[in-house]
Amino acid sequence: VGNRDDSNLYINMKLKAAAEIGISANHIKLPNTATEAEVLKCIASLNGDPAVHGFIVQLPLDSDKPINTEKITNAVSPEKDVDGLSSINAGKLSRGDLGDCFIPCTPKGCMELIRQTGIQVAGKRAVVVGRSKIVGAPMHDLLLWNHATVTTCHSKTSTLAEEVGKADILVVAAGKAEMVKGEWIKPGAIVIDCGINHVPDSTKASGKRVVGDVAYSTAKEKASYITPVPGGVGPMTVAMLMQSTVESAQRFLKKFQPGKWNIQYNQLTLKMPVPSDIEISRSCVPKPIDQVAKEVGLLPDEMELYGQTKAKVHLSALQRLENQPDGKYVVVTGITPTPLGEGKSTTTVGLVQALGAHLHHNVFACVRQPSQGPTFGIKGGAAGGGYCQVVPMEEFNLHLTGDIHAITAANNLVAAAVDARIFHELTQTDQALYNRLVPSVNGVKKFSDIQIRRLQKLGINKTDPAALTKEQVNLFVRLDIDPGTITWQRVLDTNDRFLRKITIGQSPTEKGFSRTAQFDITVSSEIMAVLALSDGLDDMKKRLGRMVVASSKRGEPVTADDLGVTGALAVLMKDAVKPNLMQTLEGTPVFVHAGPFANIAHGNSSVLADKIALKLVGKEGFVVTEAGFGADIGMEKFFNIKCRYSGLRPHVVVLVATVRALKMHGGGPAVTAGVPLPKEYMEENLQLLAKGCSNLNKQIQNARIFGVPVVVAVNAFKTDTKAELALVVQLAKEAGAFDALECTHWAEGGKGALALARAVQRASEMPSNFRFLYNVELPIIDKIRLIAQQIYGASDVELLPEAQEKVALYTKQGFGNLPICMAKTHLSLSHDPEQKGAPTGFILPIRDIRASVGAGFLYPLVGTMSTMPGLPTRPCFYDIDLDPVSGEVNGLF
Repeated sequence: VGNRDDSNLYINMKLKAAAEIGISANHIKLPNTATEAEVLKCIASLNGDPAVHGFIVQLPLDSDKPINTEKITNAVSPEKDVDGLSSINAGKLSRGDLGDCFIPCTPKGCMELIRQTGIQVAGKRAVVVGRSKIVGAPMHDLLLWNHATVTTCHSKTSTLAEEVGKADILVVAAGKAEMVKGEWIKPGAIVIDCGINHVPDSTKASGKRVVGDVAYSTAKEKASYITPVPGGVGPMTVAMLMQSTVESAQRFLKKFQPGKWNIQYNQLTLKMPVPSDIEISRSCVPKPIDQVAKEVGLLPDEMELYGQTKAKVHLSALQRLENQPDGKYVVVTGITPTPLGEGKSTTTVGLVQALGAHLHHNVFACVRQPSQGPTFGIKGGAAGGGYCQVVPMEEFNLHLTGDIHAITAANNLVAAAVDARIFHELTQTDQALYNRLVPSVNGVKKFSDIQIRRLQKLGINKTDPAALTKEQVNLFVRLDIDPGTITWQRVLDTNDRFLRKITIGQSPTEKGFSRTAQFDITVSSEIMAVLALSDGLDDMKKRLGRMVVASSKRGEPVTADDLGVTGALAVLMKDAVKPNLMQTLEGTPVFVHAGPFANIAHGNSSVLADKIALKLVGKEGFVVTEAGFGADIGMEKFFNIKCRYSGLRPHVVVLVATVRALKMHGGGPAVTAGVPLPKEYMEENLQLLAKGCSNLNKQIQNARIFGVPVVVAVNAFKTDTKAELALVVQLAKEAGAFDALECTHWAEGGKGALALARAVQRASEMPSNFRFLYNVELPIIDKIRLIAQQIYGASDVELLPEAQEKVALYTKQGFGNLPICMAKTHLSLSHDPEQKGAPTGFILPIRDIRASVGAGFLYPLVGTMSTMPGLPTRPCFYDIDLDPVSGEVNGLF
C-alpha cells in the first residue's frame, strides 16, 4: 500500500530473488488512498486463488486512511502466510507445532545461520534482545523448541550487559544503533545482528552509513561467528521467504492432487422403508455453500452468497478458466414417460453422487430451475427424490435467487412497451413522437445508442437529430406494429387458467385501443430460452435485442431493439445470467440455472452452467445434465439446438427407463397422476414388458443417430421383479446400448448408481462420433421432415395453411436458417398422446410455426397445447403451510 522508497526496495529484492529460482511473483500495488476494506478485499481474493501459494503484506502500510495492521496480517490465510505473521501461525509456533506453521522469515533465517555454524543449539544458553512480533518473540519460541535455554531482554531489562555476557547464542533485534557493546559478549558466542540503523558519517556521499544493533568492530574480536550489517541477516530473510513459498507449494500439492478436488462428502444414513422426500432432505445438514464453492475451485470474489445454502457464480470464473480442458459431458434423458415421470432428475442426482461421493471423480450436476406454477398446482416440488435430491428442497423450489422473477419483469416490460408504442403512434403526429423520443436536454438533442442502431438498421447513417428529413423521421418513429401479428405475451409464474385469454386496454384512458391477449407461464417466455442459450452477457444482450415481438404492417419483423428496450432488459437480467450453486444430499455440487419449457422451447438448463462446470471438473471429471421429457424431445433439442449453439460435444447419453412405463407402451392401461396403478403394473408380466420395449429400442436408436454411446439406466421400483429388470437390461443391450444396468439410487443414493457410474465412465472413453441430425441451411420444411421421420417414426409431415404461411414469412424475413424446436406432446413419439410404443407410418400435422429469433429457433406446433397451466380441483397448496415457530415450510413435497 502506498509508494514508500524503502518498501519498494525490499519488494524489488524479493521479486529478483523469486525470478532467480523460478518462483512466479508479482507486486500488487494499492494506492496510498486505499481503505482497510479495499486491502481486505484484495487479501480475500488471494486467499481463495489456488494459483497463489503464498503472499505477503509489505509493512508498514503507507495509506492516508486508518488501517489496522493487526487485522490485515490476520486476514492472510494461515496456509498462505509465508511471512508467518498471522496470529494463527504465531500461536502454532509458540505451541511448538513447527511442522504445521510458517515461521517469520527473519527468525527462520537467523536459525538457519546458527545451524550453518555446525554448533548444536540444544542445551545452549540463548539470549534474545528485543521482543517484537516480527523478530524477537518468534526467535525466542524458535530457540526454545530447538531445546536452548532462552532469555528475552528488552528495554526494561536492568541487567542487560550481564544477561548478554551469559549467552552462547545472542540474537539482537532492538532497533538501536550499536547498543550491544563488544566487551559484553561471551568469548566464542554466536552473534546474530538483525538491526539496520543509520548513523552520521561524513566520509560517505550520503552523509550516513548503515550499522547494526551490535558494535561490530569490537564484537567480532570476541564472537566465534557474527553476522555483518548489511549483508548478513537481510539476504537470509529473503531466502527464507523463498523457502517458505516453496514449502507452501509442496504442502498444497500434497493436499490437493492436480486436477482433484479436496471435497468433503456427506454420509447418508439409509432407512427402510424410504422416508418421505422432505424428511430425507431435512435429515441432511448441507455444507455452507461457500465451502462447496471453495472445494470445487471457485474464488471468493467469483460468487455471491444468497444465504448459507445457495450462491450465484460470476461469469468471470469462466474467463479465468478458459484455458482449462473440459471434462466429460453426459446428458440424461428418458424413454417416452408416463404422466408420473420415470426419474430422470433422480437418476441425474444419483449418478453424480455415485461418481463423486463413491468413485471420487470431480463431478457437477447441471439441472433446470423448476417453475412455481406446478409447485403450487398439481405437481408439487421437484428436486429429485428419495436419497437423490438437490438440497435444501424449499430453496430449490421457492424463488431460489429470483431468476424467474427477473424474467417475469423483463418479459412484461417488453409487453408493456409493445402496447404503449402502438398507443402512442395512434395518438401522436410524427413530429410529436420525434420530440418525445429524442427530447431536448439543456437545449441539445441527442440519439441514444439504441436509437443509433435503429437508424443504421433503416439505412440512415446520420447522428445529428436535426439532419433527418421528414421521410426519415417517419421511418424512425413509426414501427407500425400490426396488432394481429403480436406474438409477445405477458407472463406470470403461477398456474392461472383464466389468464389464457384476456382483453387489455379497456380503461377510458386507452382511448379505445383494446385487443385480445393472454398470459403464459413465465418459464415459457422466450427470455427464459435466451437465458438458457446465452454464453455470456454480451451474447445475452444481443439475443434479447433480436427477439421478434410482432411484424409491422409492411411485413417486417419488429424486435426488442426496435422498441428501445434491449439495454433495460439486460439490466433486469444481469444477475439472472449467473448460474446458481447448490449441492446434493451427498455433498456433490449442482448448478441450478434456467428452466425453459421442453415443448415450445428446448427444455435444457443453461449453456453457461455447463461451460463453467466443465472447466471446474477438469479433463478427467464429469458434468451430468438433464434434458426435459423423453429422448425424442429434450435430447433431440439438446443435440440440435443447445450443442449447436454452445459448441460443446457430449460423450455419453444416459437413457432412463422403467418397467412401469414400458408396460404402458406394451398396451397396459392408462397411468394417471393421483390414481392408484392398475394391477398390470403391480404383477410380473414379461410379455407386456417385452412388447413395450419397442419404445426403449426406438429411443436408443434416436440417441445413436447422433453418434453418442447410450447407457440405459433401469430405474427400479419395489413392484418390479428380478426377471422384469433382467429382461429390460437384455433387450436394451440387444438394441445397441453400450450397457444397461439396474439402478436403486432412489433407495440407496449414490451407492445404488455405482454400476451406472462405472458404465458411464467406460462409455465416456469411447471415440466420439457426434453429429447433428440436419444442416440448418436446409429449407424449414426439410428440417421438420427429418426430425419427424428419423426421430418420431413418421412417414411424412403435413403443414396446415397457417404453418405454410409462416414458412413463407420466416424465410422471407431471413429466419429460415434457424434450428427447429418441435412443440409436441411428450406422452408419445407421435402427435397423439394415446399412441404408445413406437408407432410408424403416421403423418405428423404441423398446425402453426412460431419464431423465437432471440433464442435462435423456430418452433412448429404439433397439435394444441397450453402455455398457461391451470389449477386442479385440489391444488398442492392445500397442504402447504409455514410453521410460525421454526419457520419451516411444510407440505410442499
